[in-house]
Amino acid sequence: LYWLARMLAGGEDPRYVLRRLTRFASEDIGLADPQALPQALACWNAYDRMGSPEGELAVAQCIVYLATAPKSNAVHKGFAAAERTARTTGSLTPPAHILNAPTELMKNLGNGAGYAYDHDSADGFSGQNYFPDAMERQRFYQPIERGFEREIIKRLAWWEKLRKRRGSSA
Repeated sequence: LYWLARMLAGGEDPRYVLRRLTRFASEDIGLADPQALPQALACWNAYDRMGSPEGELAVAQCIVYLATAPKSNAVHKGFAAAERTARTTGSLTPPAHILNAPTELMKNLGNGAGYAYDHDSADGFSGQNYFPDAMERQRFYQPIERGFEREIIKRLAWWEKLRKRRGSSA
């Protein structure tokens, strides 16, 4: 709050501060607190609706919320890893089972064949592989034991258990 007060007293545009706070909510808090990004956007919206000086309280609220939120940059790191992999693997074709087949030709080419709809399985998870056939399944996002990511870790572990139970490398 002190640095916000200093920046505003120095003439900094509150929208610049809100832009940086929104990036902070996504990059440094991420899914450790999934409400950080909506909170930042709501505060930005409130500031835009009220303007100064009333809207500056919304900026202060955003700062307090984000400062006290659990932190994780796991999404940021995972996306960076996915970008590196995408650059090195090039334009690999998606697996045929996830491609639509609106024409007879596409059906004959195998598009959509073997697709498993998650909701048709008893546990709502097919375990199918959605990576290109020429690429091993990878896990880019590595959640940490902090905030909501603890719950995500449980979900990922459950899905991995289901894959192993089914003997699937999907």
